[in-house]
Amino acid sequence: MSRVSTVYLLTCAAIGVAGGALLWGAGWIAGAVFAVAPFLSVAGAGLWLLPAAVGMRLLERPGTAMLIGLLSGLVAFPFLGASLWWAFFIELPFLVLLYRSWRTWQYIAGAVVVGIVYPILSWASFDLGSLPLGLQITFFALTMLSCLIGASLGVLIGDRLRKAGVAKLARRRGLAARGMGRGAGPAGQH
Repeated sequence: MSRVSTVYLLTCAAIGVAGGALLWGAGWIAGAVFAVAPFLSVAGAGLWLLPAAVGMRLLERPGTAMLIGLLSGLVAFPFLGASLWWAFFIELPFLVLLYRSWRTWQYIAGAVVVGIVYPILSWASFDLGSLPLGLQITFFALTMLSCLIGASLGVLIGDRLRKAGVAKLARRRGLAARGMGRGAGPAGQH
């Protein structure tokens, strides 16, 4: 088991604070839009995945998405529960595979799962049962699209940060870091 380094925690804090600022604004805007046009407020759902996806992609360490979700939620305190809830779905595909794989499809899988779960759990809040089937399908599709865009954007930003050399010391260490192997990822463990 690896130690948690100060540089790892500071990197998570930086991503968490930036994500919290984003989610603070997104949360209040979504609340205002929900009051006027509830159906459209779901278009920003993918923003909730963004901070956790950036951190998970950049650092590739167990628990990163949840830690960033916690930190983002503390910055955007009224939305602490929401921030953790959405971060869980980025973490989930990695947890299921016991953090042995760090592939792009796992981010997409998390986005797909939350894109299905969120509309089901919020069925009553949006009164989806009163809408025609076509609008219900549109609601699910809009949620899914937003989640896929949010997770994909997080992967893209994480890749760009990694390419720029950000948080190189905070990433997990593998065989390549010890000169014992070579892989496709930043730590040689793919």
